[in-house]
Amino acid sequence: MEEERARRVVETLRARNVFAHVKLPQAGITQYGIRVVLPDGREAIWDNDGTAGLEAQIMRDGVLVGFVASIPDSENFGDGQIVEAIATADYDRPVGRPASARPSPAPPAAAPRPPVSLAQRLRGGFWG
Repeated sequence: MEEERARRVVETLRARNVFAHVKLPQAGITQYGIRVVLPDGREAIWDNDGTAGLEAQIMRDGVLVGFVASIPDSENFGDGQIVEAIATADYDRPVGRPASARPSPAPPAAAPRPPVSLAQRLRGGFWG
């Protein structure tokens, strides 16, 4: 991500109350990234590795503790889509997912059948 785009995305994230910062390029990499500080002391480093897709490494005290896998087709995202992906990402799993990839809640289980009484079994016959 180029510097100007990273700065625009960070400004928009901050407007959404996401604690974000521009991550400066590291040695040998010319891409800027976005660092999001998470409430539990972890931080997510978005797109600082020079790859085309949007992805994040989740770090705690400099140790990799999880990641958000590359989001499909994110190499074509506009600023708004990048902001939405970062702001709504699920950071609470070892392998995080964008919010759009979260599974829908399971349907409620069917109520268990009440136990059959001895009288009902006798009325129904032993072979039925």
